[in-house]
Amino acid sequence: MSPLSRDSFVAVLAPARVTLLRAARGGAAPCASSDCEGGWSGAADALQGLLREAGARRGRLTVVLSSHFAHFRLLPWSDAIGSPAELESFARIGFEDIYGPVAAGWALRISPEAAGRPRVAAAVDKALLERLQSIAQGAGLSLESVLPHLMAAYNRLQPRLARDNFVFAVAEPGRCSMLLARAGQWLSVRSSACGDSERAVAALLERECELTGIGDPAAGPLPTVYVHAPGRAAGEWPAVEGIAPQALALGGGDAWQDMALAVAS
Repeated sequence: MSPLSRDSFVAVLAPARVTLLRAARGGAAPCASSDCEGGWSGAADALQGLLREAGARRGRLTVVLSSHFAHFRLLPWSDAIGSPAELESFARIGFEDIYGPVAAGWALRISPEAAGRPRVAAAVDKALLERLQSIAQGAGLSLESVLPHLMAAYNRLQPRLARDNFVFAVAEPGRCSMLLARAGQWLSVRSSACGDSERAVAALLERECELTGIGDPAAGPLPTVYVHAPGRAAGEWPAVEGIAPQALALGGGDAWQDMALAVAS
């Protein structure tokens, strides 16, 4: 088998459903999906079964994690931090302050930013990452990357966002994750359980804007509000702080197929 014939898969792991897609030029084609339960462990079991059924032998696997399986935190700038190791320790202490000792078992990724600017930290259970690595190896695949959906969607849609002042919301089933930026710097990151209606998402965004003051005209230019809702038909969203949100879409299909498009080109 030549390298050109190797398969490239994208898996989307969510609490109630796992979807496996075969990546190809121009997007990703669904292979199979499976309902699941039992948190990330149940989702990993379902993925292992789907890869076995797909007959995966050689190739690559990219995993998109629902934001149900990730945690996020804004890291303020500190002049006292002088190395990547100190930055990770600072981030880990912050997660442990919020979530307790369980955060000691999380793997962290921190956004690169210019000196003096806040950073966004994402945390995923190390045991989940190790399980995914084991599943990929067992299927003869190379695990290329594991990305929380919020970060994958932001990376893909970032060219379409306003540069300095914006609210970016990713409304996947049962959860809404938000990135807020003001004056070109991160202001807030939050992920919360949320109803699937447009009104529920707008109410959550309204509350976050009020908490951060980003919608206050006295604080500076009003932000542009963006909502990316995988699997949801494009339409008008209720105003947030008097601002009409712009819907950002990546494609058609159900929510989990749409989530795969954040990493499938």
